[in-house]
Amino acid sequence: MVQFIFRKLAYGFLVLLGVVCTVFFLFMALPGDPAMLTMGQRTDVGSLEAVNKELGLDKPKSVQFLLYLNDISPLSVHFNSEQNKKKYNYTSILHFGERILVFKFPYLRKSYQTQKSVASIITNALPNTIVLAFAAIIFAIIIGIFLGTVAAVAHQTWVDSSVLFVSVLGISVPSFFSAILFQWVFAFVLSSFTGLSMTGSFFMPDIFGETHLMWGNLILPAITLGLRPVAIITQLTRSSMLDVLSQDYVRTARAKGLGYTKVVFKHALRNALNPVLTAVSGWFAEMLAGAFFIEMIFGWNGIGKLTVEALNKNDFPVLMGSVLFAASVFVAINILVDILYGVFDPRIARK
Repeated sequence: MVQFIFRKLAYGFLVLLGVVCTVFFLFMALPGDPAMLTMGQRTDVGSLEAVNKELGLDKPKSVQFLLYLNDISPLSVHFNSEQNKKKYNYTSILHFGERILVFKFPYLRKSYQTQKSVASIITNALPNTIVLAFAAIIFAIIIGIFLGTVAAVAHQTWVDSSVLFVSVLGISVPSFFSAILFQWVFAFVLSSFTGLSMTGSFFMPDIFGETHLMWGNLILPAITLGLRPVAIITQLTRSSMLDVLSQDYVRTARAKGLGYTKVVFKHALRNALNPVLTAVSGWFAEMLAGAFFIEMIFGWNGIGKLTVEALNKNDFPVLMGSVLFAASVFVAINILVDILYGVFDPRIARK
């Protein structure tokens, strides 16, 4: 089991390293002068050269990449100085000459536009994304499992056909289209009945600067974000339930006189949820990483909206930090799911 966990962690590290390489060289090739973005259009040449030197932009791309790796790595090497200690907030491990091996939280640098720490910017946007992701996945699990179970029980009837049609429609319709449609119908046409706003986030400040929870703003983004997972979970639950309901132990339970409802929900459904859990973990990772179209359309101040705005402004540190955060969420959740599978099924860990 230890080797299995170590192997998964090693795979995750390689994936993240590949993402870092791709993100760095792709975004560094985008047009725009970081020094000009930091100082403004009317700055002088001397100030631009000073900023380029501070950011390490006067060095070759390969050296810039190594410096970036050193910044985002928890274990890194720096000059032992009070300035670096304040900048990286590290814990010393080993001294050798003027340099020091340290342990620190990954340093994602500062925004070119606001000069704020990228880590703090992502941290501020993260609660909104977490709330939206949890609401959407809970909605998807409840509705998807219910519809899939109903379709399996009513196999080859009009109910089954209707559920399949709805699930296929949910998969086929693009998220941005359903978001615009829901926004127009429920927040514009029927706004007097629903009381919903077209845009808005979960944590909203008032004119006095106090933050309030806006539950109404959560409804449309959560439902829209959960539509595609609902469709996937419905089909997976239906297929798995049909397979389980044909098993001998289900027929034996029915022959012993157990009620059909009890057999379906207590015995069959519990054994049919393995593929559903796999889908849920993947969809939740995607939601937590940021639903770009949903957050932009509904004005939801989360990771997805932050990433798109950073791309529009060529704010490379924020853009790279957001992408690395998304990749880290995917890798971490997939590793956790794999480890849990290995715990519950030792055959997987031995592979």
